[in-house]
Amino acid sequence: MKTIIERIDPNNINTEIISRAGEIIKNGGLVAFPTETVYGLGGDALKAESSEKIYAAKGRPSDNPLIVHISDMADLGPIVSEIPEDALKLADAFWPGPLTVIMNKSKLVPYKTTGGLDTVAVRFPSDPVARAFIKESGGYIAAPSANISGRPSPTSGKHVVEDMDGRIDMILYGDDSLIGLESTIVDLTGDKPMILRPGFVTADMVRKILPDIIFDPALTSVSKDAHPKAPGMKYRHYAPKGSLVIVEGEPKAVVSYINNRLNEDKAKGKRTGVIVSSATAGSYLADRVYTTGDAGDEQAVAHNLFGILRQADDDEIDSIYSESFEDDGIGTAIMNRLLKAAGHNIVHI
Repeated sequence: MKTIIERIDPNNINTEIISRAGEIIKNGGLVAFPTETVYGLGGDALKAESSEKIYAAKGRPSDNPLIVHISDMADLGPIVSEIPEDALKLADAFWPGPLTVIMNKSKLVPYKTTGGLDTVAVRFPSDPVARAFIKESGGYIAAPSANISGRPSPTSGKHVVEDMDGRIDMILYGDDSLIGLESTIVDLTGDKPMILRPGFVTADMVRKILPDIIFDPALTSVSKDAHPKAPGMKYRHYAPKGSLVIVEGEPKAVVSYINNRLNEDKAKGKRTGVIVSSATAGSYLADRVYTTGDAGDEQAVAHNLFGILRQADDDEIDSIYSESFEDDGIGTAIMNRLLKAAGHNIVHI
């Protein structure tokens, strides 16, 4: 397949390009597009065959639900059986933006889009290119991240081209993603509202709107037999090609432990890398030191994380060690992604 790659400026959107992208979706094709979180791989959410194409392009298991993206609150009603009051409260506070809400679906949404579930995950992104594209495409875009399943999510057009060139019809090549981590997911279909995936919209922020919000216990451990209600709950995600180990503990002890492991790996002929904050970057003996920025600047860490994991692949790193980050606020989302990338391989010292 020949993939059309079109550069697009979010500050001066080319309506002709957006119109062509919309026609591709209406004709059953796939288009990758920028959002404020990560790049998405879009198909018509109301066509089962489009969702099947998304799964095939990504190499993604078909029981992993897709998020339906809308560009107007008026488009929410037709795809859910009812709009909960809590959903309206969350929408008023966080939409458009990096929050996905799970509700009971209507018959309009095919089971191929929802991974066989009677629920649907919905997001209203803030990125201007995404919103123009969704509107032009008919209002309902099913879109996971635009990467090969299991790889780090794409936060730039370059990443999308690496994974999707030749697999899909078009790539809308815009700016780098502002946030760099996927949306927070809140499930409103249970007894209590529940966070299924942490993100830029933190638990404390949601708690101001829904005081009884809780975290899903499956965030720390998911059975292989579980049927995921949200993307990323069942399968390993975000993984670089090399092994990744997270090391948590007192800073000097972490540096000592990682350097000892780096020396052992180098003696075996492995290329090594570390993911660290700027404060400790000069302390490590790795072949490549990847700096996330100031450990206290969670937004910068989130923005840089997936790009670092992909750079490690480009650098052909065999063994990667990462410092841990504070597990609160946006740090909860950062650690969630790191743990998944590492296959929950974490050392406490």
